[in-house]
Amino acid sequence: MSNRIAFLGCGSMNEAVMSGMLAAGTDPADVVATVRRAERAAELAQRHHGITAIAGEEEPDNNKQAATGSAVVILGVKPVGIIDLAREVSGSLSPKTIVVSVAAAVSIAQLEAALPAGQPVVRSMPNTPAKLGRGVVSVSPGTNCSADQLQLVKDVLKGAGTVVEVPEEQVDALSAISGSGPAYAFYLAEAMAAAGVELGLDPDLSLLLARETVAGAGLMLAEPGAHPTALRKAVTSPNGTTERAIATFDERGMPAIIADGARAAAARAAEITKQLA
Repeated sequence: MSNRIAFLGCGSMNEAVMSGMLAAGTDPADVVATVRRAERAAELAQRHHGITAIAGEEEPDNNKQAATGSAVVILGVKPVGIIDLAREVSGSLSPKTIVVSVAAAVSIAQLEAALPAGQPVVRSMPNTPAKLGRGVVSVSPGTNCSADQLQLVKDVLKGAGTVVEVPEEQVDALSAISGSGPAYAFYLAEAMAAAGVELGLDPDLSLLLARETVAGAGLMLAEPGAHPTALRKAVTSPNGTTERAIATFDERGMPAIIADGARAAAARAAEITKQLA
């Protein structure tokens, strides 16, 4: 078995994972990606020098080509297409090839049913900061995935960020926090920028302030041992301006609003899983 890693479908999420892996030192010669359009394949090959990118419009069997001989195959198309893709490449897989799905809402059982009996499967949920090597990537092993095979997948994915192992029943909750979470941070930055404009700041300046503040706070949270509660308290002086803002957020129920949003995201993931079944 080679060291090749195949990315079947290379949209934003799979490319984010691939970017993080390459930045961490994965040999580009061991990476192959499949896409639909030749233009997209050329773009990937130029941006990630040394990888192989195969376009379906030029080579209709591109997915089978990429899967053949690969140690790890990462399925990265939209959830509605994952099962069909798994069936398409099932005949091209070695019994030892580990199939990883990064699609939300597609269960391990659904994936295993579409693959040859005994095929090792891992369900994963990365988030978009993976392209900077600062993502969170979950792994949940399937029925036939050994400890060594799971470790191989962890080693492959660790270049994309922090890898956490969770039981499959927790994936929807994890997705609601880390999978959708970057959008929450961007939403906060949007709201902060809009508030600055309302207070009289120039729109470009307000956006700059919001963007750099959220990014800088994120870097502080990334420090070893950092805890959001301690960091917040350090900025919140008694009877000061920040304390007044936080009190207003609490009065308006912001923690409950965030919890409601996370529950809604998790519930929607469960709904999609049922629909796909």
